[in-house]
Formats: sequence, C-alpha cells, structure tokens
Amino acid sequence: MIGRCSGELMNFKFSAAGARWLAAAALMLVFSLPAVAFAELKVVTTLADFGAMSRAILQDDGETTVLVRPSEDPHFVDPRPSFARYLNQADMVVYAGMELEIGWLPSLLTRSRNSAIQRGQPGHLDASEYVQAQDVPRGTIDRSMGDVHPGGNPHYNTDPRQMARVALAFGERLGQIRPAMADEFMERARDFARDNIRFAQKWEQKFAELSEESRQFISYHKTWSYVDNWLDLNHVAELEPKPGVPPNPRHIAHIIETMEAHQVGVILQLEYYPTDTAEAIANRIDHDVQIFSVQAMAREDQKYLEHLEEVIRPLYEAMLQISESPSD
Repeated sequence: MIGRCSGELMNFKFSAAGARWLAAAALMLVFSLPAVAFAELKVVTTLADFGAMSRAILQDDGETTVLVRPSEDPHFVDPRPSFARYLNQADMVVYAGMELEIGWLPSLLTRSRNSAIQRGQPGHLDASEYVQAQDVPRGTIDRSMGDVHPGGNPHYNTDPRQMARVALAFGERLGQIRPAMADEFMERARDFARDNIRFAQKWEQKFAELSEESRQFISYHKTWSYVDNWLDLNHVAELEPKPGVPPNPRHIAHIIETMEAHQVGVILQLEYYPTDTAEAIANRIDHDVQIFSVQAMAREDQKYLEHLEEVIRPLYEAMLQISESPSD
C-alpha cells in the first residue's frame, strides 16, 4: 500500500488546478493547528484584584471573568445564573479562601460539573495557601465572637507583597495547565511580583518618615490588617464591635473616647460599608477627622497597582498633613 501511494504521488501531474488544491490544503492545515494547540485559557476569579492579576499574566493568551463586582462585599454575594456557566467552562478558578467566599462559592464549584477546577487539581487555586496570614485566631472560636475567620484575615489583596506571592503561584499553575507556555507565564508572573515589591518598598519608605501619631487610623471592618503590617500603621480599633456586627451606641461612644484620647485623625473603610456612623463620629470629635470610603478593588479596566495607588496615596497625604501639623 505504501509503495502504491508513493507511486501515485510521484506520478501526480502538477497542473494549475492541482497546485491550487495543494495550496488550499496546506492553508487549511496551518490555520487549523493553532486552534487546537493554543486554545484560549479561561480563568474565573472571585475578586476583581485577582482578575487584574490574571489579565496581567495571561495577556492575550486567555480570558478572565470576575464574579464579584468591586462594589460588592465578597462575604455576601447573591450568585447570578451566569456564574454556573463561567465555572463550567473554566480552566482555573482563583479565590481568596480563608472562608471569605464560604457562603456561596463551594456549592457553585460542586454544581459546575467541571473536574478541572475541583480541589486537588491545578485549576483550583485557593490563593490563601500562598500568603502570610494575619489575625489567625487562637483557642476556641464560636459565633459569639462575630464573623471570625479561623484561617486568618482574608483581606490580603490590599497588600502588594501578598499579591506577589499569589501571582507566582498563579503563574506556576498556568504552566501546569499549559506546559508549552510554562516559561512565558512564569516570566510574566515574576514581572508582576517584582513590580508589586517595588511598589511596596516605595510606600514603606514614605510612610516611615511620618510621625507615629499621624499613622493611627480607625477602620469600619478589620479589612486593613495587611496594610497595617506593610506600612507600619497603628490600627487602633474598628467601628464594628465584633467582626460583621453593626456599630451600636455603646461602642460608638467608646470609639469617640478612644479617638479623642489618642488624637486619631483618619477613618478608613471600603465603599460597600455605610458611612453614616463614621460621619456622626467625626462630627462629635473636637479635632479634624478625615473619612476615606475607598473603592474596594480594581475596576475591569484598571491594573492592580493603579487601584492600590488610588487607595494609598490619599491616605499618605492625609497622614502627612497630620504629621506636619503643629501639636497642641
């Protein structure tokens, strides 16, 4: 059979029609191969900051879908019908872990019927496994303590150093899913991580020049522990008496007393928390208090560090003003 086929090919008359047929067949072969070998990767992330990271590392080699809008509290998300479709088609899911999404994500993963993104697979990335956790509770935990996360504080996306760690893990996982591009994905992940570390060091130096008193702040929820650790701030207290418990009059009175005693001039909170309590407190305190209700995460068209710059720079400028103000 081989000899017969070889003979037929040798005797093929290269007419104009034959040449056109061969050219068309070759083009069909060339254009069909990349679609199989380089199918676009699909990554689903819970948080928008993870989405910004994913887009920076995937670039044109994949598509990123973010489930939680930047204006939404990721503790409490009402899953939309599209979530199931996105997860069913995903090559990887990236989430914060530490039980941040425990109220809605686990059931979606189970119902996705996608073995590639189940725990133990390269496509299942619990980013909290790669960070240095803050606020890990000790001893017995019960509901009387509020919304306490047993694994630690899940709001590490506010710290570029922790996001650098997540990026390297993400790049490695992409390489496991697409081995032919492993080196390229890791190079992009290292670039992202290096940029984050440089950003972190720049602002560390700036905040280190401020007075100790000016680096104090109050938050609504215990969201800023990683920023506190990164920039050596003094996180004095939270407006919530316990995590997830709304402020009450007794606790508000305690916050006012604390802020006046320590001359705390900044209240920092994410945009999805109400500002009425912070405003009421600021109006009852003798010294100036600045309230920062900041965008929680990067917008779809925004890079991770661009968003973080929008958060950190105004905070620094407010604390610098306090630092340069004459003491009473």
